[in-house]
Amino acid sequence: MSVQIDELQISQLLTERKILPDDFLTLIQIRPKRGHSERELLVKGENGSEFALILRQSEYNKLDFSVILAYLVPKTNVLFRLRRYNGKSHEHTNPYEGEKFFAFHIHIATERYQQTGMREDTYAEQTTAYSDLNGAIQCMLNDCGFVVPPSAQPSLL
Repeated sequence: MSVQIDELQISQLLTERKILPDDFLTLIQIRPKRGHSERELLVKGENGSEFALILRQSEYNKLDFSVILAYLVPKTNVLFRLRRYNGKSHEHTNPYEGEKFFAFHIHIATERYQQTGMREDTYAEQTTAYSDLNGAIQCMLNDCGFVVPPSAQPSLL
């Protein structure tokens, strides 16, 4: 099933408050799984939306990681990737803009790329906001409406 979400809905999903559980730091500790480590945490939004925070990192290259915020589209099995914070492990190309770069980058869901049949988060922007997995997690939490429990504030990651 193909799902398309417009720019307004994407923006609303990103800004929807996502309350993290008190033990979220324990719940996002990545675990080994065939050449990489990963972890997934389901989070409810304040408006009832359901999200998955997905973490992956290569065991061989610590700069090969992804921190993904996906929206669980109701009444489907679709995980719609709203944001994907990637490491500096590969060259990225934005097909329509003709841009290529080898840098830490953030994939951003766009209506434009969906309308042309590409993955919703094909487009990406370079960033200097993080330089490792923990920094990417912190960046996503700051950017995407997460509410971090007070007990985790002083030493988040």
